[in-house]
Amino acid sequence: MKALQLRKLGRHADDGASAVEYGLLVAAIAAVIVLIVFAVGLLTKSMFQDTCDSIDSGAPASINGAANC
Repeated sequence: MKALQLRKLGRHADDGASAVEYGLLVAAIAAVIVLIVFAVGLLTKSMFQDTCDSIDSGAPASINGAANC
């Protein structure tokens, strides 16, 4: 009977460790997602800025100052 109790106690200790490991995995995945979102955001901003600059450079001088990019 005592051996059964010791095995059960050992399993509970392992469960806590695996919960911590899952928490660390979730935190790491969240950090990677945040980095990807920031990188895609910077690339998108750069593409829109390039498009806006090329539109501004091709516009007539009277409208060029009114561009809101």
